[in-house]
Amino acid sequence: MNIDLNNRDNLDHNSFRPDAAPASFAQCRIWHHNQTHVHTSQSFSTIQNMPSVYRLHSTHTLSVQHLRHIFQLIIEKHESLRTSLIFDKEKNVLMQQVIDMNDNSRQLFTFIESTYETDEQLNGILYDEKDNPQLFNLAQGLVFRCHLVYYKQISTNHLLSDKDLLIFNFHHALFDFPSMKIFLHDLNQAYTTGQLLYDD
Repeated sequence: MNIDLNNRDNLDHNSFRPDAAPASFAQCRIWHHNQTHVHTSQSFSTIQNMPSVYRLHSTHTLSVQHLRHIFQLIIEKHESLRTSLIFDKEKNVLMQQVIDMNDNSRQLFTFIESTYETDEQLNGILYDEKDNPQLFNLAQGLVFRCHLVYYKQISTNHLLSDKDLLIFNFHHALFDFPSMKIFLHDLNQAYTTGQLLYDD
């Protein structure tokens, strides 16, 4: 897979224990902002969305079905991408909880597909990914989303082409800027080999 990486942006690679634990100070601060402003218009300073936009190199394609499988591998490896933040009223503390990969009742990430034809439509999609505070659900552990944006129509052969866009979006409570390098490394490794290596 060859993705044009002339971009900036982000995976919190902390290893959380599977049992609940108090959230960090930074997570508490971000969570508070999220709770305060999730139902209101957001100023740029309070938005915690961290989208990264990519386009394939010319002549290359990307299997959508394979991509879905890759995300499962990445989320299994990186517990921060399936960690929920829930306020414990009895203890009066914000807790973080890793979601079990075997919990089939839980959605682990958001995967959506849409289309565009004009620059205005595309800019609207990009603006929403950047500034919409309701794209994530911290209580459910939905802190990662993939948005495939096809040019004119959704592919019938489930392949992404060079005119389509690939948007990875993360909530800053569980993801930081240096983490993007780790995410992209694992993305390419999993797409090429079908598996991920774990650190000892």
